[in-house]
Order: sequence, then structure tokens, then C-alpha cells
Amino acid sequence: GVLDAYHSCLKKIELCEPTNFAPIIHYVSKVAKQNLTGDKYFILLIVTDGIIADMTVTKEAIVDASLLPISIIIVGVGSADFSSMTELDGDMEQLNVNGRYAA
Repeated sequence: GVLDAYHSCLKKIELCEPTNFAPIIHYVSKVAKQNLTGDKYFILLIVTDGIIADMTVTKEAIVDASLLPISIIIVGVGSADFSSMTELDGDMEQLNVNGRYAA
């Protein structure tokens, strides 16, 4: 289903810059906040061909979303340098921004 949705969307959208993740993370967080009964879980799959232009705001959005029933998966496609995105996964160091840490 995810691949079908991806292929369908590719026909309807135009990829462009800048690459801003925070707006979609905020949107999914808003929906998740309205569904805190425990019967729904949200998976946000971001497929990107560009480097994040709003890294600090994206980190803030992820920290805010970390207490909500959301998983965020970011997939980089193409030849861009996606190495800065490894900071977002929290594998080496817990994601933090402005003294706030992801749950």
C-alpha cells in the first residue's frame, strides 16, 4: 500500500527546494494529538531527494512529537549528502535541541 501511494503521489507532485520537514511533522503531530486514546498509531514516511533546509526546526518538531504515537521514517533517495540526517535518528546521541531531549 505504501509503495502504491508513493507511485501515485509521484504523478501528482513536483519535487522542489527547499526541503522542509517541520511542516509535515507538525501536521502529523496535530492529528496524533487528537487521537490519544491508544487505538491509533501513526507512521510518517518522508521520502526526500534533498538535504533538510530547516534542521533546527525539524529537530524541535521531532522532540515535540517524541511523546506522541508517531514513528518518523526518513528515506533519502538520489545523490545528495544525507549524512547530517543521521543526527535525527538518535542512535549515537539522544536527539536534543535547545536543552530539550527526545523521549
